[in-house]
Amino acid sequence: MSDAVRVSESSDVSRLPISDLKAFIARVFESLGFSVGDADRAAFLMAEADAWGSDAHGVFRLPMYVKRVQNGGINPRPNMHIIREQPATALLDGDNAMGHLCMSRAAEIAIEKARKLGVAWVGVRNSNHAGAGSLYARMPLSHDMVGIYAAVSGANLVPPWGGTEKLLSTNPLAIAVPGSKRPAVVLDMATTNASFGKIKVKAQQGEPMPEGWMIDREGNPLTDPKKALEGFLLPIGGAKGYGLALMIGLLGGILNGATFGKSAVDFSTDHSTVTNTGQLLIAVNIAAFMDVQEFKDGVDEIWDQMKSSPRLPGVDEVRLPGERSARIYEDRKANGLLLSPEQRRVLDELADELHVPRV
Repeated sequence: MSDAVRVSESSDVSRLPISDLKAFIARVFESLGFSVGDADRAAFLMAEADAWGSDAHGVFRLPMYVKRVQNGGINPRPNMHIIREQPATALLDGDNAMGHLCMSRAAEIAIEKARKLGVAWVGVRNSNHAGAGSLYARMPLSHDMVGIYAAVSGANLVPPWGGTEKLLSTNPLAIAVPGSKRPAVVLDMATTNASFGKIKVKAQQGEPMPEGWMIDREGNPLTDPKKALEGFLLPIGGAKGYGLALMIGLLGGILNGATFGKSAVDFSTDHSTVTNTGQLLIAVNIAAFMDVQEFKDGVDEIWDQMKSSPRLPGVDEVRLPGERSARIYEDRKANGLLLSPEQRRVLDELADELHVPRV
């Protein structure tokens, strides 16, 4: 059962309109010296992460971002600029901006290039944690494009397969494909069985981790999230997940001149060192390959085929990637975000510290 579903079953949670959450986050960023436009954009994307059900990548991360800005780890007044460019590619230097601002700009560049050339690849260096990868993979959808996002995460918590030195992170991948009458198919995954953000949520809520998320240095299951730094995250599919994380690191890190491997910075505990986070965004213009409506109809047909598959005993329905998030989005846009007492206390304390109105 997901964190979002579990929270909804508690009687002491409250509902918070997404617009109120966005306004609060924007106030926080403005108090830290962000321009009004940058504060509003970053707040919108963080609130959208919560709206889509990415609870470990939305407002939950706000206190960490605040600490990094206060300690020089994030530049509140960046000068993002392209340092290398060809017709279908670009390398964007984020000037140590919020990752949300860097990736939002990267998506804009990729969409514009793909509109003219059919496909575009934009790499990013000197960025920071950008929240949920699906936010950026979804951006090309409204332009009848496919979006692909990948990133080198900070906080190395994964050793190479068979090793014991933590040299890799959760290195996420997100792919968004538009349908016609059906929701977009959106894959958003870490290359580990669980993202580190989910483990942090477990720690905040005082809940144990399921077996299979982490092991200790002896190879035994680790279920106490407060001891996460003592163990290893497990890659999806064993050696295959390790290989995928490695390749994403080479493309998002080394190719962009960003950090990867031993040079990675744990942004969750180090609030002052520049992370030089590497990310990439690929936009694929469907019209460069076939009629857009024909493609979308084909996606709908595959959607229906998957949904109509005979089910195993005990399985209520077959779901497609992004289907659950779409349901959460509809509910939270209409009824508000689920806010636990622990999360509200953290936000209230942050508001008081920064002398901004509480949410």
